[in-house]
Amino acid sequence: MNELHIHRLDLNLLRVFDVLLQERNATRAGARLGLSQSAVSHALGRLRYALDDDLFVRDPRGLKPTPRALEIGPQVNSALAQLQAAFAPSTFDPATTERRFVLMAGAYTCGVLVPRLVERMAREAPNAGLVISEFGPDILEQMDGRRADFVIGAFTSGPARLVQEVLLTEHLVWVVRGENPLPSGPINLETLVSVPHVVIARSRTDVSGGMTIPGSWEDPDAFESELAALGLKRRIGVTTPDTYSAVSVVRQSDMAALLPARMANLTKQTGLLRVLEPPYVSPKVELGLIYLADRMADPAMVWMRDLLRQVAGEV
Repeated sequence: MNELHIHRLDLNLLRVFDVLLQERNATRAGARLGLSQSAVSHALGRLRYALDDDLFVRDPRGLKPTPRALEIGPQVNSALAQLQAAFAPSTFDPATTERRFVLMAGAYTCGVLVPRLVERMAREAPNAGLVISEFGPDILEQMDGRRADFVIGAFTSGPARLVQEVLLTEHLVWVVRGENPLPSGPINLETLVSVPHVVIARSRTDVSGGMTIPGSWEDPDAFESELAALGLKRRIGVTTPDTYSAVSVVRQSDMAALLPARMANLTKQTGLLRVLEPPYVSPKVELGLIYLADRMADPAMVWMRDLLRQVAGEV
C-alpha cells in the first residue's frame, strides 16, 4: 500500500472491514452498519484497491478472509476500539447505551447464567445487545482483536494479559428419569453401576497461549479410581457430544448421566428427572470469567463484568 492510498482511506472503510471480518457476510455486515449490501460492496472495493489485496473471497459459507485480512484484522479492530474509547464519555449509562457485548460460552453458561443475564439487561440496559458465541481454539485471537469481550468456562491458566477470576464453583450430580429403577434415596457405587451411563465426550480444545478447554465436566480418573478400589466397572451405554443430548437420552431410558448440579436442578424442575448425589468424593469444578486486563479502562466493560459477577452470585 503506497502513501497516496493511505491518505485516501477513511474510518468508515475500516469499520466496514472490521464488521465484515466478524460477520463473513455482506448482508449481515450491512445490517449492523446501517448500510445496503451494495454500499458494503462498494466500500470493500475501495479497500481492495487501497490495500492491493482481495481481502475476502466468496466460498459456500459466505466471505472467506484472505491471509492479509487475517493478518491486519486484529490490529484494525484494536485501533478502532482505542479510538472509540478515546472519544467515549468517561461515564457509562446502561439505561441509554446501545453497546453490543460479545460473550464466548458453552452450553452450561447458556442454560444457567444467560437467561438471568438477559433478564437483568432487559431491565437495566434495554437497548444493549448481547451476542453469545461458541469458544474454540481462536479464543485469544478473538479477545485480542476485540471481537469477544468475555469468556466464561473452565480453563487452565493463560497468558499474563488475561484476567481469570472464579465466577462460581460447581459440583456434579447424577440424574436419572423419574421411572428409573434406581432408588430415590442415597445410593452406593454398586447401585450406581447397575445401570448404563451416558457419557458427555466433547473433544478437548487446546488454545494458543497454553490454555485448554476441558472436553467434559466429568473427571473420569476420579470416578474410575473409586470403582477400581471396589473391583467394579461401569458400562457406558451412550456417548453424546453435549449436555442437552445426554439429558434427552436419560429422559427416554434407564441410563444415568453426570451433570453440573445447577443444570441438573433446572432439568429436575420439569418433573421428568431425579437428582442423585454421587456416592463418592466428586471434585469441585470452578467456572472462570476471563477478560483482557487493559479493557477494564472501559466503563462499559466494568459494568458488564460486575453484572456477570452479580448474576453468578444470584444462581
